[in-house]
Amino acid sequence: MDWEYDQVIQDIADYALSERTFSELAMQTAGWVLMDALGCAVLALNHPQCVNLLGGLAPGVEVVNGARVPGTRFVLDPVEAAFNLGTMIRWLDYNDTWLGLEWGHPSDNIGAILTVADWVSRTQREAPVRIEEVLRAMVKAHEIQGVLSLSVGLNRVGFDHVWWTKVASTAVVATILGADRSQVVQAVSQAFIDGGSLRTYRHAPNTGSRKSWAAGDAVARAVRLALISMRGEMGYPTALSAPTWGFEDVVLHGETLRLDRPLSDYVMENVLFKVAYPAEFHGQTAVECAIALYPEVAPRLDQVERIDIETQESAMRIINKTGVLKNPADRDHSLQYMVAVGLVYGEVTDRSYGQEMAADPRIDRLRAKMVVVERPEYSREYLEPAHRSIANAVQVHFSDGTSSDRIEIRYPLGHRQRRQEAWPRLLEKLAKSVGHLPTDQQRKILALAEEPKRLAEMSVEAFVDTWLPANTV
Repeated sequence: MDWEYDQVIQDIADYALSERTFSELAMQTAGWVLMDALGCAVLALNHPQCVNLLGGLAPGVEVVNGARVPGTRFVLDPVEAAFNLGTMIRWLDYNDTWLGLEWGHPSDNIGAILTVADWVSRTQREAPVRIEEVLRAMVKAHEIQGVLSLSVGLNRVGFDHVWWTKVASTAVVATILGADRSQVVQAVSQAFIDGGSLRTYRHAPNTGSRKSWAAGDAVARAVRLALISMRGEMGYPTALSAPTWGFEDVVLHGETLRLDRPLSDYVMENVLFKVAYPAEFHGQTAVECAIALYPEVAPRLDQVERIDIETQESAMRIINKTGVLKNPADRDHSLQYMVAVGLVYGEVTDRSYGQEMAADPRIDRLRAKMVVVERPEYSREYLEPAHRSIANAVQVHFSDGTSSDRIEIRYPLGHRQRRQEAWPRLLEKLAKSVGHLPTDQQRKILALAEEPKRLAEMSVEAFVDTWLPANTV
């Protein structure tokens, strides 16, 4: 019986199935999240290593009635389509962020939500699915993933945050597929049992490109689990609480999994955008500090004696990296590297992590002169609900005994504290992300970003078609 399932599984399923009205702010933000994530996705198509992973996994297999993958000509099985879009969205580390005991990127769920909605709308419903339904599903997925991450820090026990992406996407996608309550709770139990990947690919000495497709893998698994649950595959009522073998004993060492706040629209309202810099979020304000110092420091690079960086505990643990950085995945998770690029070039872009720029000897010379310390005040405010800051400070000292100003920024541009400042910059970011597309296509995409009511009323097919290459529709 459904009511025998662990309470958290039931709570997630009931929330995913609920018909509720979300705040105007949540729905408005969801529209921006959708447009921003797809902008990140098509920008990633400029990177061959990403493109190499796209398409069907098995060569020569064609799908007739599949899901379309925005930015490409691919028509794929919805599981493969979810992997493709999820990988594209996440590739550049440029989509939205949520920070709790566990951090993550809730818009990763769009890889599952949009592709399944497109497939369902084109093949299984007489009335088309509207983008408003996609936005509501996004609010729910953001909330499930975000609230779970406020409750449990998977990273602290060695698992990657995309496990929560998988749980959230499974629950929400099942509802788009038309699942009843029994099928949703079964699917969610499967997602908990399915396990999580070790996050060793995010840390030295194993930092690698898997961190850029891990979310694609998670949302593809979510679609698979939802689909097999719709076929009647059984669920596991005590997936969380079973002695010895359940999630709570294995992962939480006997602690009970709880949701630390009621599921509503809190996460979407407070989600963090990466507005200006494709870099790990704990270093966003450090990059902004470095770029503010660029006019003073760039002409004096040969005089730099020491660079002081004050940061939070999470940045110390995740992106404080010295020594050799092996690849782009290593560099975009190095606080020192991103600050050095900002000081040398006055900008950090999706091209900043490639081998050509990394070979600039000025970057490593600056990295070698950096002293990174934790500032307890920043760590405390990072965790306090009243603040939730992600602060950094940077100061440069020169060989003649002079120093730059100490630049401190506590809230990154994409934080709710700076949301009004961020909206026009997000539109600029989107324009740059789609800048390689045909002019008419750029115009249509940017118009949607500025007309939220028309966006919400669009059919999913029409919306996805807007992002497809010419002669694909």
